[in-house]
Amino acid sequence: MIKNFKYLFLFLFTIFLNSILNAEEMIIGEEKIDPGISLIFEGAIKDDISPKEFYLSEQKSDIHIEALATWTNDGPEGSVEGGFVPYLEIKVKIINQETQKSVLYNLVPHINLTDNFHYANNIKLPGKKDDLYEVIFNLKPPSLGSLGYHYDWRANVNKNLISNKTFVYKDQNFSKWASLLRR
Repeated sequence: MIKNFKYLFLFLFTIFLNSILNAEEMIIGEEKIDPGISLIFEGAIKDDISPKEFYLSEQKSDIHIEALATWTNDGPEGSVEGGFVPYLEIKVKIINQETQKSVLYNLVPHINLTDNFHYANNIKLPGKKDDLYEVIFNLKPPSLGSLGYHYDWRANVNKNLISNKTFVYKDQNFSKWASLLRR
């Protein structure tokens, strides 16, 4: 009986610890766009991304910005609910609301064990960690020639994957996430 209690305690403790670690993402916004795509924009703890020559290091960044793009249950025929939507071009512009200084980053495909495939990048904020920021996400369809569109898609869904979209979120404070470390 005591042995089973130990296993139960370890199991519950592991779930609790995992929920704390995974809760360290800030939901900036949630959107749904045609044709049946769910978007979740997050601020997270900066991370160690490889290959290192392509990404801002953990030490030089303040936060990690993510865009989760997945098919919904009412996506086009053949799409798998929860499946990653590839080939989107996503940029994030972060504007310091006090100084108007800004930075612009491409969010590129990343993979990890928590979110699996997603778009992300480590970011250096244009100001202090506790300033308020306006965050603008610009989404574009795949660049010309990077994705082929079959006739059935063009005839039944769209001539492109998505249309251009812009989402603006004001008064974002990243101080909590900018002060945390992954390890």
